[in-house]
Amino acid sequence: MTPKQITPDFHVTGQVDHAGLAAAAAAGFRTVICTRPDDEEPNQLNAAEAGGLAEALGMAFVHIPVTPGTYVDEDVASMRAMLDRLSGPVLGYCRSGARAATLWALAEAGRRTPAEILALTDAAGIDVSGQRARLAARAGDARGMAPKIFDVVIVGGGAAGIATASSLLKRRPSLDIAIVEPAECHYYQPGWTMVGAGVFQPDTTRVPMGAVMPDRVTWIRQAAAGFAPETKEVTLADGSSVRYRALVAAPGLRLAWEAIQGLPEALGRNGVTSNYRFDLAPYTFRTASSVKPGRALFTQPAMPIKCAGAPQKAMYLSCDIWREAGLLPRMEVEFHNAGGVLFGVPSYVPALMEYVERYGIDLNFGSTLVAVDGDARVATFERKATDGTVERVERGFEMLHAVPPQKPLDFVAASPLAGAGGWIDVDPATLRHMRYPDVFALGDATNTTNAKTAAAARKQAPVVAVNVLAALEGKAPAAQYDGYGSCPLTVERGKIVLAEFGYGGVLLPTFPKWILDGTRPTRLAWFLKDRMLPPIYWHAMLKGREWLCGPEPIPAPARNEVA
Repeated sequence: MTPKQITPDFHVTGQVDHAGLAAAAAAGFRTVICTRPDDEEPNQLNAAEAGGLAEALGMAFVHIPVTPGTYVDEDVASMRAMLDRLSGPVLGYCRSGARAATLWALAEAGRRTPAEILALTDAAGIDVSGQRARLAARAGDARGMAPKIFDVVIVGGGAAGIATASSLLKRRPSLDIAIVEPAECHYYQPGWTMVGAGVFQPDTTRVPMGAVMPDRVTWIRQAAAGFAPETKEVTLADGSSVRYRALVAAPGLRLAWEAIQGLPEALGRNGVTSNYRFDLAPYTFRTASSVKPGRALFTQPAMPIKCAGAPQKAMYLSCDIWREAGLLPRMEVEFHNAGGVLFGVPSYVPALMEYVERYGIDLNFGSTLVAVDGDARVATFERKATDGTVERVERGFEMLHAVPPQKPLDFVAASPLAGAGGWIDVDPATLRHMRYPDVFALGDATNTTNAKTAAAARKQAPVVAVNVLAALEGKAPAAQYDGYGSCPLTVERGKIVLAEFGYGGVLLPTFPKWILDGTRPTRLAWFLKDRMLPPIYWHAMLKGREWLCGPEPIPAPARNEVA
């Protein structure tokens, strides 16, 4: 046991045993504070036994069990009281010492400045910077300067966040809403596939963020850095925090370009492109329009990803360009999908397979892009053989449309809101957090099984708005989401297979089949994508106009009161 000194009167260390407690007594410690719950790992000395031994050695013993990442006000208050009452020097311990140090830091807030606390813990080799905002807030509280509390704080100014704010204000204009968003531009991302086909111009998919920000909200122009749901705070990038009565988390996800070796350096040259970036979608069209005869590779990573049909759309539209130019017979087109099926909803596969055969596309399932050598124009894939072994396959190319793996944002995955895989853990119907009844989430950051599309966010936003208002009134959620998502699969310029489905792959068509059969390629679906969906996005969805997406009420017997 080697204690780390934070102050002369307070040290921390990792898990102690009998010998460690004896050494602590010999070193002159007068009090031991254990901040670790019992039974976190096998053979851990439990608090009762440690307390008995400490007292036999002449030391006071206190147990304040802290679950990793959770520092409730009651525990902080207990720590403060023990530090004030018991004799030092004090030795705090947990698995590594970090929880004990963090609890000390929070207990010291208001007596020491946040800068002093962080300097002391840094000098001890312990990072508590994740608590910077809470330290500042507690210091402010001690001076009678508590930060303002908003009715609703929305993290994320993308499609989901803006639509939810507008839907809330439509129902209750008096709400005090803050939107945390650092970006200066807002993008219509569904349009990037059309940019990649030369149908849309890039600038039609981008506007200044201020143009879509609702007039009555407070725009906090910086990034969120963490969530503290126990104290109803969002930590900001500058270390400050913002408080809320209800939180809506819609921060989106992260495109993990770096997960594919060589891809970040290769993008935008040597025929390597992706419609998943605003600046690269025009390069997709230029490359498809000027490519030499040869091999064209299109990739799709493991799910979940934004718009599971987008990787195919780039492929079909490029093939249509080559068909029109008479180049298609001299192109070798390969689709490398890390998954095992062409599309997750079987009803749409027959129509897609017709185009796969028409364009002569070679389907490669279970094939994951792992590396790109742009200068050599070689892509490397990993495939799992039938015996479970993994083989690497290299494919030369003239054009590569790459789609990166997609992951939760780091600050989301590290937060108390995260569930399995780092995605925000919400009820799939009400979109309320499974553990925090005043927290809701929608869009790409959640763990719901719906397709991650703008159409899904359009349907989710009114549901969240209704349920947030219910939560503010102490009532149970009143609206439910059916998992609706839409993926207009552009199989050629002028025709689209309009996939619309909900949870479990249930088909949820907007129009009767006699008007539009979504399982077949139609010109009407192309008209919707080309002419109707952009103005619906800009002038309806982002403005709180809920045409054909009004919230579905929860049947009365299914409602549960807020805990």
